[in-house]
Amino acid sequence: MSAAASPQNPTTLQRYVQLAVIIGGAGPIYPLIYLRQNFEVTILESFGMTTGQLLESYEMLGWMFVLTYLPSGWLADRVPPRFLMSFSLVATALLGIWFSTMPEYPAVRTIFIGWGITTGLTFWSALIKAVAVIGKPEEQGRFFGILDGGRGLFEAILATIAVALFAYWLGGLNQEPAEALRKVIWFYVLFMFVMAPVVLIFVKDNRPANGALQASANRHSTLLQDLRTIMTREEIWLSAICILTGYQLFWATYSFSAYMQTYYGLTAVAVASITVAKLWMRPIGAAAAGFAGDFLDRESVLGILLLLSAVSLASLIVLPANAGVAILLGMVLLIGILTYGVRGIFWSTLESCDISDRIKGLAIGVISLLGYSPDIYLPLINAKLLERFPGKLGYSIYFAGIALCGVLGALAAWRLKRIIFRRERQALPDV
Repeated sequence: MSAAASPQNPTTLQRYVQLAVIIGGAGPIYPLIYLRQNFEVTILESFGMTTGQLLESYEMLGWMFVLTYLPSGWLADRVPPRFLMSFSLVATALLGIWFSTMPEYPAVRTIFIGWGITTGLTFWSALIKAVAVIGKPEEQGRFFGILDGGRGLFEAILATIAVALFAYWLGGLNQEPAEALRKVIWFYVLFMFVMAPVVLIFVKDNRPANGALQASANRHSTLLQDLRTIMTREEIWLSAICILTGYQLFWATYSFSAYMQTYYGLTAVAVASITVAKLWMRPIGAAAAGFAGDFLDRESVLGILLLLSAVSLASLIVLPANAGVAILLGMVLLIGILTYGVRGIFWSTLESCDISDRIKGLAIGVISLLGYSPDIYLPLINAKLLERFPGKLGYSIYFAGIALCGVLGALAAWRLKRIIFRRERQALPDV
């Protein structure tokens, strides 16, 4: 086998095929645990939970993510991603079967803790590192854009089918909402069971050609030394801030379903249709942002997208209660395409941090620890605001605060751009 086609140096076609399989495995895993995005009210009614209890479950999920991000990065540097991702799909699906029985609230909390392990510890860093390694330095924007866009495409397709089936089971067969929701859960579970062996078989354990040399040269390095190397880099902190603020903007969209149903008086099916339409913006926004970042400038494109996302979210606050469905749909789609663009490109800043592939998984864990911390505090903030300021005022404060953080994220992206520019100028030979 030629070097160009070896496992350590896969061809362009081989790399894109692996990316496609990774996307297929990643596509269904998070939509199940974030089912509230399209069915929040139905979940509350079917499980007999309050909004506070549901948000507390997501807070517990967020805590599990925080506790597992660093171990997840360490694990991704030592176990082939295909094993970790395949295991995660099976384990998440098994917990989904338990979830479909609609148990009491304490059991729901236990399920969310389990999901925190199966989608945090054994999945997340493995997913990000797998894509970072197969993409060349000049392809990071498009590879991560295609990853997030592709995941979004799978999510949109699955969600469209799920909502259509949900509406049919409710309207066509006159089934109870709880029974229709149970079948939606089974739908996602089945897809994960199908993708688990596909990921295991087709994703290869690619490593850079110099990976063995790097590992040998650093064999005496300790975990604490690696952490010190990572955490003393300003670029790492700026990348984490970009991801933190961008993820907050995305988290705000999880509240759109309940916001539109309670404040604008839309039906459950109408709200689900709008949120599913938003999901179709993900492949467009993420892929477009990724390619734009590679051909223009990753950090500049990210900064602009963060700023526009913040402004768009803030503008949602001023929409009157009698705004039509068409206006709501347009606003949701605009916010969706911008926030998905942010998500599609913010992980490409990892390449700008100039971190060795040997400890890239650990760096991903460190960045994720800060970047995805909104999983912990945003559900709590959301619940407390709605409790203290019921109705539109609570949502307005919530959206305004997240929009302000988006502006700070844009400043961080532009600061990272200046550091990279200075580094590149210093690397130029003297003339």
